[in-house]
Amino acid sequence: MEKMKPASRTTKQKQLVEREIASFHSFFHAEELYQRVSQKNPKIGIATIYRFLNNLAKNGEIHSFLCNRKTLYSNSKKNHCHFICERCGDIKHISLTKVDFLYQQIKEEICHVQIDVTGICKKCS
Repeated sequence: MEKMKPASRTTKQKQLVEREIASFHSFFHAEELYQRVSQKNPKIGIATIYRFLNNLAKNGEIHSFLCNRKTLYSNSKKNHCHFICERCGDIKHISLTKVDFLYQQIKEEICHVQIDVTGICKKCS
């Protein structure tokens, strides 16, 4: 017989972290979330924040992206795109409004998109 996993308890700490995540309207780092949460409850540690975010991302409740070798999180289905200069290493965030071409090429369900475009920036060319 398959062992049932116990339901996750809803604690005041979890509720606080969930409220703070919902208050972000853009991408955020775990450290930014920790700063906000720790001002309201100093007993919550950074390790708790990382575990909570990793669990949410694993369950598809938030999205994670890699940006400058750091993990960014988002509670929306926005895409995250960069232009990276291969000479100076400058990274610019770009906004893609149309990603319809991906939906035509990929028949699986897409939840979010991260694209890195590499080239030479105007400053270096």
